Amino acid sequence: MKVCVIGTGYVGLVTGVCLSHIGHDVICVDNNEEKIKLMQSGQSPIYEPGLTELMKSSSQAGKLKFTSDLAQGVTHGEILFIAVGTPSLPTGESDTRYVEAVARGIGNHLNGDYKVVVNKSTVPIGSGDWVRMIMLEGIAEQQKVLVGAGNLPSKAQETQANFDVVSNPEFLREGSAVHDTFNPDRIVLGSHSQKAILMMKKLYEPLVNREFAQDSSLPKVPVVVTDLSSAEMIKYAANSFLATKISFINEVANICDRVGADVTQVAKGIGLDSRIGSKFLNAGIGWGGSCFPKDVSALVHTADDYGYEPELLKAAVNVNMRQRLIVLEKLQHELKILKGKTIGLLGLTFKPDTDDMRDAPSLQLIRQLDRLGAKVKAYDPIVSQSGASHGLSGVIIESDVAMLADGCDALVLVTEWKEFLELDYSKMAKLMVNPVIIDCRNFLDNQVVKQAGFQYLGVGC
Repeated sequence: MKVCVIGTGYVGLVTGVCLSHIGHDVICVDNNEEKIKLMQSGQSPIYEPGLTELMKSSSQAGKLKFTSDLAQGVTHGEILFIAVGTPSLPTGESDTRYVEAVARGIGNHLNGDYKVVVNKSTVPIGSGDWVRMIMLEGIAEQQKVLVGAGNLPSKAQETQANFDVVSNPEFLREGSAVHDTFNPDRIVLGSHSQKAILMMKKLYEPLVNREFAQDSSLPKVPVVVTDLSSAEMIKYAANSFLATKISFINEVANICDRVGADVTQVAKGIGLDSRIGSKFLNAGIGWGGSCFPKDVSALVHTADDYGYEPELLKAAVNVNMRQRLIVLEKLQHELKILKGKTIGLLGLTFKPDTDDMRDAPSLQLIRQLDRLGAKVKAYDPIVSQSGASHGLSGVIIESDVAMLADGCDALVLVTEWKEFLELDYSKMAKLMVNPVIIDCRNFLDNQVVKQAGFQYLGVGC
């Protein structure tokens, strides 16, 4: 099938590359010319395991193209994905101006051929009908221009609005997005149009049949077909539930710290209950990234708009913000005054296997350490390599862990990169002023670290 993906951020690029890999003819559109040139050269603008290799192979096979020409993409695609960003505004609501601009632009370029327009961006509930309205406005604007120029016959005016809107939320985890695309838990399709649903099922048929799955013997992927608003709500509800689950185990961890229990054992014990499950029960420094903070805030804002007080969701947010400061309490307990002390951070990104720093807990920790007069150094496998400095002013970015440990009064493991399991902690301990390590992810083998000469502190254990 012919596909156009508009927006080559995290979701759009992964979607376009993976759809081209399973055999569809894909054009990705972005208004950033430099980004387009980079992708045309075979380089990915984001770090995601496996993505660059798939992008190169699909491009070489002629299945994947990149352009800044929206008209070209709209003309090409039977299915048009809107995959632009919807960042949070200060109020907590989603900023939908980019979605609006794309929807209007699509309307400007429709030519009467039937199109399925897919909201892949995480958008407020009710956005499906709103996107349709914006597209109709775009069509009307273009018709006025063409009629004024005498280029649009009356019959074309009637047939130009030949499209349907589908909500198809994504459930990708950064760092394993390619795997998640080929091995989805479910595919959600929301629309009022049976024709559009049938086309989307055809698009995803190779994935539903697990033709590209890690285990092709598994049953077919469930396809949830629903109305537009319910599909939009599924996305918000899923991320809000997972965020709340993390905040819950962090609350339990803080109680464990006070009563002498081990939250890792507690999590194992409750996770074996099939009603609870073991995933997202890892206590630590809290959740961040581009999805959980934005989606929980958007759902809270929607509830407020409709006169409902979402107390549980607001509590989950408050617990998460407080959790990011727990490490400061532990540092102050061990080092007392932080002013003049040197603190080294192991990891900066909000999770491993990504270069994403959006709402990373490390950023708030850095601000607080700076406020308290501490010197902050950091090492991250991706950030140290890329030289990125957004939000990291005043932080010394080291190129290796030995330089990080040298002269530090304490280390804080912020991101659970796998390579941190294999570090020479004995060597690092000898380079430090005070060999203390706070494991904010309960990731390391505490016995190994202790034998290396460190004083080890976890979260809730």
